[in-house]
Amino acid sequence: MGPVFFSDMNIHEYQAKQLLAQYGVAVPPGDVCETPEAARAVAEKVFAGGAKLVVVKSQIHAGGRGKGTFKSGFQGGVKLCKSADEVFEKAKAMLGQVLVTKQTGPDGRLVSKVLVAAAHDIKKELYLAVLLDRSTSRPLIMASTEGGVDIEEVAEKHPEKIVKESIDPAVGMMPYQARKIVSALGLKGDAFNSGVKLLLGVYKTWWECDAAMVEINPLCIVTGAEGKDELCAVDAKIGLDDNALYRHKNIQAMRDLAEEAPLETEASKFNLNYIKLDGSIACLVNGAGLAMATMDIIQHFGASPANFLDVGGGASKEQVTAAFKIILQDPNVKGILVNIFGGIMDCNVIATGIVAAVKETGLKLPLVVRLEGNNVVAGKKTLAESGLTLITGDSMADAAQKVVQAVGK
Repeated sequence: MGPVFFSDMNIHEYQAKQLLAQYGVAVPPGDVCETPEAARAVAEKVFAGGAKLVVVKSQIHAGGRGKGTFKSGFQGGVKLCKSADEVFEKAKAMLGQVLVTKQTGPDGRLVSKVLVAAAHDIKKELYLAVLLDRSTSRPLIMASTEGGVDIEEVAEKHPEKIVKESIDPAVGMMPYQARKIVSALGLKGDAFNSGVKLLLGVYKTWWECDAAMVEINPLCIVTGAEGKDELCAVDAKIGLDDNALYRHKNIQAMRDLAEEAPLETEASKFNLNYIKLDGSIACLVNGAGLAMATMDIIQHFGASPANFLDVGGGASKEQVTAAFKIILQDPNVKGILVNIFGGIMDCNVIATGIVAAVKETGLKLPLVVRLEGNNVVAGKKTLAESGLTLITGDSMADAAQKVVQAVGK
């Protein structure tokens, strides 16, 4: 079997917190709002519940929101407020505006929802994540006393401050493991007990939701209702494995297509694995490993790939046509390289798809095709008899060199 391409579906912070709350994880009280009026109403409820401060948080699929800038000139996508009227003003300044952060790129993201929640009195910020350790094929818990900052930086400069615990998937997370992690984070008394409960809930969320990653940064020690120390997920990020979404209709409904790249969304409708890049040579390849090698060889000969596109092991003529159409919607594309190694794949099916796609789209760009493997003679014959202007490559290197030359880079 060829390499499997894993992709994740991301959800908003407020949705991540809804899922966590279902598994008993403490999250700050609040709600998501689409209008400044709704934000004021939620804030009034939260203040009435005893909160001294309320936070308004822009809901986009990107980090760095607090330090971001709106294209309107308004600074910061996360604001602390002392009154419901202030919440109304801040929500009004964010909703319907485009927020640019270090993770969105210069185009930014449109803010159509804000989360309005209690801003707890934070005593300490910690870090917690559950992910899949591919080297052991086991769930891995990562925790650190250094919360609220870039975890990559902590891993690089202070690796000793990251606690790791591998979980046996057959038995799940054991209470003793939760106690071990909480103890390593230096928690004692009420915070210790609260931490054990939270950890078990976070792991359960990851497992039951088929998540690729659950990250809580910061995980905070806060003063609870009775003056006791307790842990609370102040921010949360969940990435879900696309391959398991069919099992979770409720999570599928959380997908926000406005937050995803339009071409990537279009590709997913045809079961194509497509990621847009910023080069000029488009690739259409079967198999994730071959697709990555193709991108590398384009780079090796002095150009840059315009996309990652894996049509899978058994693509149909319709999928190949759809792939061409998606490729041609990228204005940066100056040439196309088709690199097919037919194992399960029939080279002639691909060839027929290429001919149909070129005729249907009226392709004018240089097209280089390299076919190898199952039924390759018939495939090459179909291309040769098509009357199309295309360049054939005898090997992967030959095809890559030819497409780079054809686009003049």
